[in-house]
Amino acid sequence: MSAASTLVTRAMRAVQNRIGERYRLRGEIARMDSTKNPTEIAHALATKEFPWGINQALSFALFRTYAVPSIGDLLYKTGGFTKETQKRYDDTVLLLEAPLEYGIDSPLGRAGIRRINQMHGMYDISNDDFLYVLSTFVVCPVEWVEAYEWRPLTDHEVRGMTNYYRRLGQLMGIKGIPETYEEFKQFYEDYETANFAFSADALAVADATLDLLGTFRPYSFLPRAVVRRMSFALMDDRLLKAFRYPKPTLPERILVRGGLKLRGRAIRFVFPPRTEPKYSRHTGQVRSYPNGYRLEELGTFAPGCPVPRPAKRSAATESAGCPVPHEVSETDAVSS
Repeated sequence: MSAASTLVTRAMRAVQNRIGERYRLRGEIARMDSTKNPTEIAHALATKEFPWGINQALSFALFRTYAVPSIGDLLYKTGGFTKETQKRYDDTVLLLEAPLEYGIDSPLGRAGIRRINQMHGMYDISNDDFLYVLSTFVVCPVEWVEAYEWRPLTDHEVRGMTNYYRRLGQLMGIKGIPETYEEFKQFYEDYETANFAFSADALAVADATLDLLGTFRPYSFLPRAVVRRMSFALMDDRLLKAFRYPKPTLPERILVRGGLKLRGRAIRFVFPPRTEPKYSRHTGQVRSYPNGYRLEELGTFAPGCPVPRPAKRSAATESAGCPVPHEVSETDAVSS
């Protein structure tokens, strides 16, 4: 055997070994219970298998919700997403990550969800809007991973993620939660078709969010105009139309989406698997709490409600109290 063929053989074996290492966690996830302990599956996927991709997908999921005027207008009226965009981003990420990191039924997980419930309780938000936001958390990560990550999700993993967000929705007091991913996807599609519409206030929230994106690495090295065009290239026509954003050119879409696909290929064949969990606060994008934070102090609470409520509140907002048990100590804190 020639020296050249020996080198090729060794290289092929190295790639095969790397791929084998890459798929080891998938085998471990396959043995996890998607019904009794879906948090374990969601945690493994979001912090080890696809940490960057799922973080991007969840950020994009929240961005999509602005295109529903009842959601985007409310966020504009609160002022947080346009005046303190970084803090509102950080608070949202940290509160949603607490149940994922510590367990959805753990004291710290409950503390994060309870804080979310307290903020939501200040406003008249319909159950359908809550359900739509929940559906984006279920659908967007699956679609992102399928499109851009180094391997697709298994049916077992999709069930685990779906059941995790079903439990989250239950602790938020949401009614009529779908039972399967397919049902979530249908609700998501139908709700966007019926409710996406242009709103100048919602557009202001979306623009502020895109401006924040431009401060994150690696986007911070690019001109803001380029970052916006890249963002448009990832948006579907329905979302672009709702915000009246310009439709990207075909080369722009091929370049941006193709680049993400190439990233996935590189991870699959070149990079070693992650052994330690990576949380959003480790990415450098969460910047409001360099000295750590307390879950019970996250969020924005103005004196009283800054948005006038209708005389008669919706049935979805009339439930008494928070559905999350208050068992966490007031001294619980999280280090950055």
